[in-house]
Amino acid sequence: MSISDRIRVRERRVLSDHYGTLTSTKFEWRRDDGTWQMQSRDVFERGNAAAILPYNLAQRSVILVKQFRYPAFINGYDDLLIEAAAGLLDDASPEERIRLEAEEETGFRLHDVKFLFEAFMSPGVVTEKIHFFVAAYEPEMRVSAGGGLAHEGEEIEVLEVGIDEALAMIADGRIQDAKTIMLLQHAALRIFG
Repeated sequence: MSISDRIRVRERRVLSDHYGTLTSTKFEWRRDDGTWQMQSRDVFERGNAAAILPYNLAQRSVILVKQFRYPAFINGYDDLLIEAAAGLLDDASPEERIRLEAEEETGFRLHDVKFLFEAFMSPGVVTEKIHFFVAAYEPEMRVSAGGGLAHEGEEIEVLEVGIDEALAMIADGRIQDAKTIMLLQHAALRIFG
């Protein structure tokens, strides 16, 4: 039996349609015992995204970015968030978008980007799926200061950090972004390991 055979959507209302679409949906879910149970979910639909971790094997370093994130702030995080460069796909392919985002945010024009995996980050509430990438970088690949796009509200600081320091930043709480933690752990195991 397909999942689509186990769900009957009864009502879907758009609550907000600004930065993404927030909907409230009532649906019936067919349980394993065959009974139907009414459920309700609020879901934020904002499109899929891509994230990348540029790394330099010889220097044992990675490029990260640091920026203000309002949702983290209102949840008690009183600092700029350290993250991997990332962005919404906006109708581009994941590889095309991540090349553009990496250059906009970090200032590096990356050549051989490697797709790793894709994952839902908070599937109980958000539809977004992130496509994860890595790419080697060299100092001569830097074509600008980076920093993001001011008209998109971005004010990004670029960080070049040793992999050991980046892992320590996870342990001591300076890095709390899930996509970044996933990419750094992948790098520690598969690239720098």
